[in-house]
Amino acid sequence: MIAGIDALADRLPRTGAMLAGLVPLLVTATPAAAGIGQPSPWQIDFQQSVTPIMDTIHSFHTFLAILAAVIALFVLALLGIVMVRFNERANPVPSRSTHNTTLEVVWTVIPALILVVVAIPSFRLLYDQLDIPKADVTVKATGTAAWTWTYTYPDHGGFSFDSIMLQDDERKPGQPRLLAVDNELVVPVNKIVRVQVTAEGVIHSFAVPSFGIKIDAIPGRLNETWFKVTREGIYYGQCSELCGRNHAFMPIAVRVVSEREFQAWVEDAKKKFAAAPETPAVVVAAARADRAAAGAE
Repeated sequence: MIAGIDALADRLPRTGAMLAGLVPLLVTATPAAAGIGQPSPWQIDFQQSVTPIMDTIHSFHTFLAILAAVIALFVLALLGIVMVRFNERANPVPSRSTHNTTLEVVWTVIPALILVVVAIPSFRLLYDQLDIPKADVTVKATGTAAWTWTYTYPDHGGFSFDSIMLQDDERKPGQPRLLAVDNELVVPVNKIVRVQVTAEGVIHSFAVPSFGIKIDAIPGRLNETWFKVTREGIYYGQCSELCGRNHAFMPIAVRVVSEREFQAWVEDAKKKFAAAPETPAVVVAAARADRAAAGAE
């Protein structure tokens, strides 16, 4: 016994050292709150909201989480009562009752009422997402067969440009990997932006989590969504449809600026992209997509 105690004493310092070494790992692995505009390490919640629609989604999600927790605790309490009151030891002579009208009405009506309570804000949110208000800016986003996005500004002369993911050797400090692009979609802050979404050759999906938008881009069909961003900054999304081998390399980057900066950018963009030929951009996009796929493999 004494030898066993001595051996245990020898192990305690080493065990303490091991636990001390685990502390930084546990701190690093602690789930973090979602960031603004892009994912965060160990994120466990939605990205922070910057649009009224996403504010509603956050509120609805919180409501559903509380409701689910209450229902789970209620069911757990019922299971506990059943185990305590109706086990064989406490109730050696089981009841032979097969029907209880009151109980059957209750467990039918209450779930139906819960569904109605959930449906009302759900339908309201769906209506707000699909009922597009009068737009201040209209942008057309086209998902291409080369796994890039092409953006067109029909209200500002109809100029368009391709948005292509930057490779690791092309990114500047601070630009996120697999999300940064060469040409960002630029929109003004606190303005209603209508996004017309379509595709060429294959189905894509236009999604920006911080905006609370996600809509399919279907060849031959024009879908619409909208957003109103209340904070300046850069917000990232990705194609959310399995669209082919380079699906993972089709990011969306939206730069939200002031009205004055937006107007200045529009004037520069008209000059920059008016003379830019489209074919080389597609070729460059295909080449970059091939490089990204090769690097991933």
